[in-house]
Amino acid sequence: MSKHVSRLVAVAAALALTATVLATQSGVAAAESNGGVRVMPLGDSITEGTQVPGGYRIGLWQRMAAGGYRVDLVGSQFNGPSSLGDHDHEGHPGWRIDQIDANITGWLQATNPRTVLLHIGTNDVLQNYNVSGAPGRLSTLLDRITNVAPSAEVFVATIIPLSNSGQESAARTFNAALPGIVQSKVNAGRHVHLVDMHSALTTADLIDGIHPTATGYDKMAATWYTALRSVPGSIGTGTGPTASALVSAASGRCLDVPNSSTTNGVQPIIWDCSGRPNQQWTFSGQSIQSLGKCLDAPTGATAGSKVQMWTCSGAANQQWSLNASGTISNAASGLCLDVSGNATANGTPVILWTCTTAANQRWTRA
Repeated sequence: MSKHVSRLVAVAAALALTATVLATQSGVAAAESNGGVRVMPLGDSITEGTQVPGGYRIGLWQRMAAGGYRVDLVGSQFNGPSSLGDHDHEGHPGWRIDQIDANITGWLQATNPRTVLLHIGTNDVLQNYNVSGAPGRLSTLLDRITNVAPSAEVFVATIIPLSNSGQESAARTFNAALPGIVQSKVNAGRHVHLVDMHSALTTADLIDGIHPTATGYDKMAATWYTALRSVPGSIGTGTGPTASALVSAASGRCLDVPNSSTTNGVQPIIWDCSGRPNQQWTFSGQSIQSLGKCLDAPTGATAGSKVQMWTCSGAANQQWSLNASGTISNAASGLCLDVSGNATANGTPVILWTCTTAANQRWTRA
Protein backbone atom coordinates (compact mmCIF):
# COMPACT_ATOMS: atom_id res chain seq x y z
CA MET A 1 0.00 0.00 0.00
CA SER A 2 2.97 2.34 0.30
CA LYS A 3 2.65 3.41 -3.33
CA HIS A 4 -0.88 4.63 -2.66
CA VAL A 5 0.13 7.73 -0.74
CA SER A 6 -2.59 10.33 -0.34
CA ARG A 7 -1.63 13.67 -1.81
CA LEU A 8 -3.45 15.61 0.87
CA VAL A 9 -2.26 13.40 3.70
CA ALA A 10 1.28 13.73 2.37
CA VAL A 11 0.95 17.52 2.46
CA ALA A 12 -0.12 17.36 6.07
CA ALA A 13 2.64 14.91 6.99
CA ALA A 14 5.25 17.13 5.37
CA LEU A 15 4.53 19.76 7.95
CA ALA A 16 6.66 17.77 10.41
CA LEU A 17 4.28 17.72 13.32
CA THR A 18 5.99 16.12 16.29
CA ALA A 19 4.34 13.52 18.46
CA THR A 20 4.67 15.77 21.46
CA VAL A 21 2.50 18.55 20.04
CA LEU A 22 -1.20 18.23 20.74
CA ALA A 23 -3.37 19.05 17.75
CA THR A 24 -5.66 21.24 19.80
CA GLN A 25 -2.86 23.01 21.63
CA SER A 26 -3.11 26.79 21.87
CA GLY A 27 -0.39 29.35 22.33
CA VAL A 28 3.13 29.69 21.00
CA ALA A 29 4.89 26.70 19.47
CA ALA A 30 7.70 25.97 17.05
CA ALA A 31 6.63 27.08 13.58
CA GLU A 32 5.46 24.50 11.08
CA SER A 33 6.67 24.95 7.53
CA ASN A 34 6.31 23.07 4.27
CA GLY A 35 8.30 25.57 2.22
CA GLY A 36 5.15 26.86 0.52
CA VAL A 37 3.86 30.39 -0.06
CA ARG A 38 3.82 32.16 3.31
CA VAL A 39 0.38 33.41 4.35
CA MET A 40 -0.23 35.23 7.64
CA PRO A 41 -3.76 35.02 9.12
CA LEU A 42 -3.82 38.25 11.17
CA GLY A 43 -6.37 39.55 13.64
CA ASP A 44 -8.13 38.80 16.91
CA SER A 45 -10.10 35.87 18.36
CA ILE A 46 -11.95 35.36 15.08
CA THR A 47 -8.60 34.59 13.45
CA GLU A 48 -7.56 32.46 16.43
CA GLY A 49 -10.81 30.51 16.23
CA THR A 50 -12.49 31.14 19.56
CA GLN A 51 -15.39 28.69 20.10
CA VAL A 52 -14.14 26.58 17.16
CA PRO A 53 -10.34 26.18 17.51
CA GLY A 54 -8.70 26.88 14.17
CA GLY A 55 -11.71 28.86 12.96
CA TYR A 56 -11.76 29.78 9.29
CA ARG A 57 -8.22 28.49 8.88
CA ILE A 58 -9.50 24.90 8.84
CA GLY A 59 -11.74 25.27 5.79
CA LEU A 60 -9.29 27.60 4.07
CA TRP A 61 -6.41 25.15 4.51
CA GLN A 62 -8.50 22.29 3.18
CA ARG A 63 -9.61 24.28 0.16
CA MET A 64 -6.05 25.30 -0.65
CA ALA A 65 -4.79 21.74 -0.23
CA ALA A 66 -7.59 20.37 -2.42
CA GLY A 67 -6.74 22.96 -5.06
CA GLY A 68 -3.12 21.87 -5.11
CA TYR A 69 -1.79 25.06 -3.52
CA ARG A 70 1.33 24.69 -1.38
CA VAL A 71 0.86 27.21 1.41
CA ASP A 72 2.75 27.79 4.65
CA LEU A 73 0.62 29.55 7.27
CA VAL A 74 2.82 31.75 9.44
CA GLY A 75 2.62 33.58 12.76
CA SER A 76 3.76 33.45 16.36
CA GLN A 77 0.60 31.68 17.58
CA PHE A 78 -0.45 28.04 17.19
CA ASN A 79 -3.75 26.19 17.57
CA GLY A 80 -6.34 24.07 15.81
CA PRO A 81 -7.35 20.45 15.19
CA SER A 82 -5.62 17.74 13.19
CA SER A 83 -7.80 18.53 10.17
CA LEU A 84 -5.91 21.83 9.97
CA GLY A 85 -2.63 20.98 8.29
CA ASP A 86 -0.74 24.06 9.51
CA HIS A 87 -1.53 25.58 12.91
CA ASP A 88 0.52 28.82 12.77
CA HIS A 89 -1.32 32.14 12.83
CA GLU A 90 -1.28 35.67 14.22
CA GLY A 91 -4.70 35.80 15.88
CA HIS A 92 -4.83 37.46 19.32
CA PRO A 93 -8.11 37.23 21.28
CA GLY A 94 -9.30 40.57 22.63
CA TRP A 95 -6.84 42.65 20.65
CA ARG A 96 -7.73 45.93 18.96
CA ILE A 97 -6.26 47.56 15.86
CA ASP A 98 -3.74 49.59 17.86
CA GLN A 99 -2.43 46.49 19.63
CA ILE A 100 -1.87 44.68 16.35
CA ASP A 101 -0.19 47.82 15.01
CA ALA A 102 2.21 47.95 17.97
CA ASN A 103 3.52 44.44 17.19
CA ILE A 104 3.15 44.01 13.45
CA THR A 105 6.65 45.09 12.44
CA GLY A 106 8.34 42.33 14.42
CA TRP A 107 5.90 39.69 13.22
CA LEU A 108 6.39 40.65 9.58
CA GLN A 109 10.15 40.72 9.89
CA ALA A 110 10.14 37.30 11.56
CA THR A 111 7.99 35.57 8.92
CA ASN A 112 8.23 37.65 5.71
CA PRO A 113 4.76 36.68 4.46
CA ARG A 114 3.85 36.77 0.78
CA THR A 115 0.21 37.34 1.75
CA VAL A 116 -1.60 38.79 4.78
CA LEU A 117 -5.24 38.07 5.69
CA LEU A 118 -6.43 40.87 7.98
CA HIS A 119 -9.70 40.80 9.93
CA ILE A 120 -9.53 43.37 12.72
CA GLY A 121 -11.72 46.01 14.35
CA THR A 122 -14.26 43.89 16.18
CA ASN A 123 -12.72 44.55 19.59
CA ASP A 124 -12.54 48.27 18.91
CA VAL A 125 -16.32 48.09 18.61
CA LEU A 126 -16.89 45.69 21.51
CA GLN A 127 -14.71 47.75 23.84
CA ASN A 128 -16.15 51.01 22.53
CA TYR A 129 -12.56 52.13 22.06
CA ASN A 130 -12.67 55.45 20.18
CA VAL A 131 -14.74 53.77 17.49
CA SER A 132 -14.85 56.88 15.33
CA GLY A 133 -11.06 56.74 15.11
CA ALA A 134 -10.94 53.04 14.20
CA PRO A 135 -10.84 53.58 10.41
CA GLY A 136 -7.88 55.94 10.85
CA ARG A 137 -6.09 53.37 13.00
CA LEU A 138 -6.71 50.73 10.35
CA SER A 139 -5.29 53.02 7.67
CA THR A 140 -2.15 53.50 9.79
CA LEU A 141 -1.84 49.74 10.29
CA LEU A 142 -2.08 49.15 6.54
CA ASP A 143 0.63 51.74 5.94
CA ARG A 144 2.88 49.97 8.41
CA ILE A 145 2.25 46.55 6.86
CA THR A 146 2.87 47.77 3.32
CA ASN A 147 5.98 49.69 4.34
CA VAL A 148 7.55 46.71 6.10
CA ALA A 149 6.39 44.20 3.46
CA PRO A 150 5.87 46.25 0.28
CA SER A 151 5.59 43.21 -2.01
CA ALA A 152 3.01 41.41 0.13
CA GLU A 153 -0.59 41.05 -1.01
CA VAL A 154 -2.72 42.39 1.86
CA PHE A 155 -6.36 41.29 1.99
CA VAL A 156 -8.47 43.48 4.28
CA ALA A 157 -11.83 42.07 5.37
CA THR A 158 -14.83 43.99 6.56
CA ILE A 159 -15.63 42.72 10.05
CA ILE A 160 -18.37 40.13 10.39
CA PRO A 161 -21.82 40.94 11.84
CA LEU A 162 -22.50 41.31 15.56
CA SER A 163 -25.76 40.30 17.23
CA ASN A 164 -26.03 43.37 19.45
CA SER A 165 -27.85 46.00 17.40
CA GLY A 166 -25.84 48.95 18.69
CA GLN A 167 -22.54 47.20 18.11
CA GLU A 168 -23.69 46.04 14.69
CA SER A 169 -24.48 49.63 13.76
CA ALA A 170 -20.96 50.64 14.79
CA ALA A 171 -19.51 47.74 12.83
CA ARG A 172 -21.41 48.81 9.72
CA THR A 173 -20.13 52.38 10.09
CA PHE A 174 -16.58 51.08 10.43
CA ASN A 175 -16.99 48.78 7.44
CA ALA A 176 -18.35 51.60 5.30
CA ALA A 177 -15.03 53.43 5.61
CA LEU A 178 -12.95 50.49 4.41
CA PRO A 179 -13.51 50.73 0.62
CA GLY A 180 -12.20 54.29 0.55
CA ILE A 181 -9.21 53.40 2.72
CA VAL A 182 -8.30 50.41 0.57
CA GLN A 183 -8.70 52.40 -2.63
CA SER A 184 -6.36 55.08 -1.30
CA LYS A 185 -3.70 52.43 -0.72
CA VAL A 186 -4.23 51.00 -4.19
CA ASN A 187 -3.89 54.50 -5.65
CA ALA A 188 -0.57 54.77 -3.81
CA GLY A 189 0.66 51.61 -5.52
CA ARG A 190 0.15 49.28 -2.58
CA HIS A 191 -0.99 45.66 -2.98
CA VAL A 192 -4.15 45.94 -0.86
CA HIS A 193 -7.46 44.20 -1.57
CA LEU A 194 -10.89 44.55 0.05
CA VAL A 195 -12.79 41.41 1.06
CA ASP A 196 -16.49 41.75 1.87
CA MET A 197 -16.67 39.37 4.81
CA HIS A 198 -19.62 41.07 6.51
CA SER A 199 -22.09 40.05 3.82
CA ALA A 200 -20.81 36.45 3.82
CA LEU A 201 -22.32 35.77 7.26
CA THR A 202 -25.46 36.62 9.18
CA THR A 203 -26.08 36.69 12.91
CA ALA A 204 -27.49 33.16 12.53
CA ASP A 205 -23.90 32.08 11.84
CA LEU A 206 -22.74 33.28 15.29
CA ILE A 207 -22.44 30.93 18.26
CA ASP A 208 -22.33 33.63 20.95
CA GLY A 209 -23.31 36.80 19.13
CA ILE A 210 -19.67 37.54 18.26
CA HIS A 211 -17.81 34.43 17.10
CA PRO A 212 -18.92 32.20 14.22
CA THR A 213 -20.19 28.67 14.44
CA ALA A 214 -18.26 26.01 12.53
CA THR A 215 -20.51 26.73 9.55
CA GLY A 216 -19.92 30.46 9.90
CA TYR A 217 -16.17 30.01 10.02
CA ASP A 218 -16.37 27.86 6.90
CA LYS A 219 -18.26 30.64 5.13
CA MET A 220 -15.35 32.90 6.02
CA ALA A 221 -12.95 30.28 4.64
CA ALA A 222 -14.82 30.15 1.34
CA THR A 223 -14.79 33.95 1.08
CA TRP A 224 -11.06 34.19 1.79
CA TYR A 225 -10.34 31.42 -0.71
CA THR A 226 -12.29 33.14 -3.48
CA ALA A 227 -10.47 36.40 -2.79
CA LEU A 228 -7.05 34.73 -2.76
CA ARG A 229 -7.66 32.95 -6.04
CA SER A 230 -8.62 36.25 -7.66
CA VAL A 231 -5.09 37.63 -7.11
CA PRO A 232 -2.49 35.60 -9.06
CA GLY A 233 0.44 34.46 -6.97
CA SER A 234 -1.09 35.26 -3.59
CA ILE A 235 -1.13 31.55 -2.75
CA GLY A 236 1.08 30.32 -5.55
CA THR A 237 -0.11 28.22 -8.45
CA GLY A 238 -2.58 25.43 -7.76
CA THR A 239 -3.01 22.29 -9.78
CA GLY A 240 -6.77 22.38 -9.35
CA PRO A 241 -8.91 19.57 -8.00
CA THR A 242 -8.01 16.22 -9.52
CA ALA A 243 -9.91 12.97 -9.47
CA SER A 244 -8.38 9.95 -7.80
CA ALA A 245 -9.35 6.66 -6.22
CA LEU A 246 -9.88 6.27 -2.48
CA VAL A 247 -8.26 3.02 -1.36
CA SER A 248 -9.15 1.32 1.92
CA ALA A 249 -6.10 0.51 4.03
CA ALA A 250 -7.75 -2.64 5.34
CA SER A 251 -8.63 -4.29 2.05
CA GLY A 252 -6.77 -2.48 -0.72
CA ARG A 253 -10.14 -2.11 -2.43
CA CYS A 254 -11.56 1.17 -3.74
CA LEU A 255 -14.50 3.30 -2.70
CA ASP A 256 -17.05 2.58 -5.42
CA VAL A 257 -20.45 3.94 -6.50
CA PRO A 258 -22.30 0.69 -7.26
CA ASN A 259 -23.40 0.29 -10.87
CA SER A 260 -22.32 3.91 -11.52
CA SER A 261 -25.73 4.95 -10.20
CA THR A 262 -26.49 8.68 -9.94
CA THR A 263 -29.70 8.15 -7.97
CA ASN A 264 -29.89 10.13 -4.74
CA GLY A 265 -29.41 7.85 -1.75
CA VAL A 266 -27.22 5.18 -3.33
CA GLN A 267 -24.74 3.79 -0.79
CA PRO A 268 -21.05 3.49 -1.77
CA ILE A 269 -19.26 0.16 -1.33
CA ILE A 270 -15.72 -1.15 -1.63
CA TRP A 271 -14.74 -3.03 -4.80
CA ASP A 272 -11.64 -4.15 -6.66
CA CYS A 273 -9.93 -1.04 -8.00
CA SER A 274 -10.63 -0.58 -11.70
CA GLY A 275 -9.91 3.08 -12.44
CA ARG A 276 -13.41 3.54 -13.79
CA PRO A 277 -15.29 6.84 -13.27
CA ASN A 278 -17.45 5.39 -10.49
CA GLN A 279 -14.25 4.96 -8.45
CA GLN A 280 -12.87 8.42 -9.20
CA TRP A 281 -13.37 11.04 -6.49
CA THR A 282 -12.78 14.76 -6.79
CA PHE A 283 -12.02 16.91 -3.74
CA SER A 284 -13.29 20.46 -4.20
CA GLY A 285 -13.14 22.60 -1.08
CA GLN A 286 -14.60 20.23 1.49
CA SER A 287 -16.87 18.24 -0.80
CA ILE A 288 -16.04 14.79 -2.17
CA GLN A 289 -17.69 14.13 -5.54
CA SER A 290 -18.12 11.31 -8.02
CA LEU A 291 -20.30 11.11 -11.12
CA GLY A 292 -21.57 14.62 -10.44
CA LYS A 293 -22.95 13.76 -6.98
CA CYS A 294 -21.58 14.52 -3.53
CA LEU A 295 -20.68 12.14 -0.71
CA ASP A 296 -23.34 12.85 1.92
CA ALA A 297 -24.13 11.99 5.53
CA PRO A 298 -27.91 11.72 6.04
CA THR A 299 -29.50 14.33 8.27
CA GLY A 300 -29.23 13.28 11.91
CA ALA A 301 -26.73 10.53 11.11
CA THR A 302 -25.40 8.48 14.02
CA ALA A 303 -22.80 5.71 14.22
CA GLY A 304 -23.94 2.99 11.82
CA SER A 305 -25.82 5.30 9.45
CA LYS A 306 -25.15 4.72 5.79
CA VAL A 307 -23.03 7.07 3.68
CA GLN A 308 -24.85 8.07 0.52
CA MET A 309 -24.51 9.95 -2.75
CA TRP A 310 -26.71 13.02 -3.12
CA THR A 311 -27.16 16.18 -5.16
CA CYS A 312 -24.48 18.64 -4.05
CA SER A 313 -25.72 21.35 -1.69
CA GLY A 314 -22.62 22.63 0.12
CA ALA A 315 -24.27 21.85 3.47
CA ALA A 316 -22.25 20.67 6.47
CA ASN A 317 -23.39 17.07 5.97
CA GLN A 318 -21.53 17.12 2.64
CA GLN A 319 -18.35 18.62 4.08
CA TRP A 320 -15.48 16.28 4.82
CA SER A 321 -12.00 16.59 6.31
CA LEU A 322 -9.09 14.51 5.07
CA ASN A 323 -7.14 14.03 8.28
CA ALA A 324 -3.44 13.37 8.73
CA SER A 325 -4.33 9.95 10.18
CA GLY A 326 -5.87 8.92 6.85
CA THR A 327 -9.42 9.09 8.20
CA ILE A 328 -12.13 11.10 6.46
CA SER A 329 -14.50 12.80 8.90
CA ASN A 330 -17.85 14.47 8.32
CA ALA A 331 -18.38 18.06 9.49
CA ALA A 332 -22.02 17.65 10.51
CA SER A 333 -21.88 14.33 12.35
CA GLY A 334 -18.24 14.21 13.45
CA LEU A 335 -18.20 10.58 12.30
CA CYS A 336 -15.72 8.87 9.99
CA LEU A 337 -16.01 7.01 6.70
CA ASP A 338 -15.93 3.33 7.73
CA VAL A 339 -16.05 -0.02 5.92
CA SER A 340 -18.86 -1.83 7.70
CA GLY A 341 -17.89 -4.59 10.14
CA ASN A 342 -14.19 -4.37 9.30
CA ALA A 343 -15.03 -6.51 6.26
CA THR A 344 -12.78 -6.64 3.21
CA ALA A 345 -15.01 -8.36 0.63
CA ASN A 346 -16.21 -6.82 -2.60
CA GLY A 347 -19.57 -5.15 -2.09
CA THR A 348 -19.14 -4.30 1.59
CA PRO A 349 -21.10 -1.10 2.28
CA VAL A 350 -19.44 2.04 3.60
CA ILE A 351 -21.03 3.65 6.65
CA LEU A 352 -20.44 6.36 9.25
CA TRP A 353 -18.86 5.37 12.53
CA THR A 354 -17.11 6.85 15.56
CA CYS A 355 -13.58 7.75 14.49
CA THR A 356 -10.99 5.20 15.67
CA THR A 357 -8.22 5.35 13.00
CA ALA A 358 -8.59 1.58 12.55
CA ALA A 359 -7.52 0.24 9.14
CA ASN A 360 -11.11 0.10 7.87
CA GLN A 361 -11.32 3.87 8.45
CA ARG A 362 -8.07 4.82 6.76
CA TRP A 363 -8.02 5.80 3.11
CA THR A 364 -5.33 6.81 0.65
CA ARG A 365 -5.64 8.60 -2.68
CA ALA A 366 -4.25 6.73 -5.66
